[in-house]
Amino acid sequence: MVVVHREAGLRFVIFKDDHEPAHVHVLGDGDAKIRLFGADGLPKVEEAKRMKRPVLKRAKNIVKEQQLMLMKRWKEIHG
Repeated sequence: MVVVHREAGLRFVIFKDDHEPAHVHVLGDGDAKIRLFGADGLPKVEEAKRMKRPVLKRAKNIVKEQQLMLMKRWKEIHG
């Protein structure tokens, strides 16, 4: 597990042995899995567990703001 970003009390991580499509796991108040690029080019929440709606919305917005950096890190980790 590689922490690729920290913001707003959340950790955005990429697992080294994870699978496509490119996504991050968000850990903090609960946890979520957010795909970096959905069909419309925007981040897409794949699943969320115990994460309150405002926190999930903030996490998705952070992924949107950091999309290119997160994709760059995904490629560095997964080739």
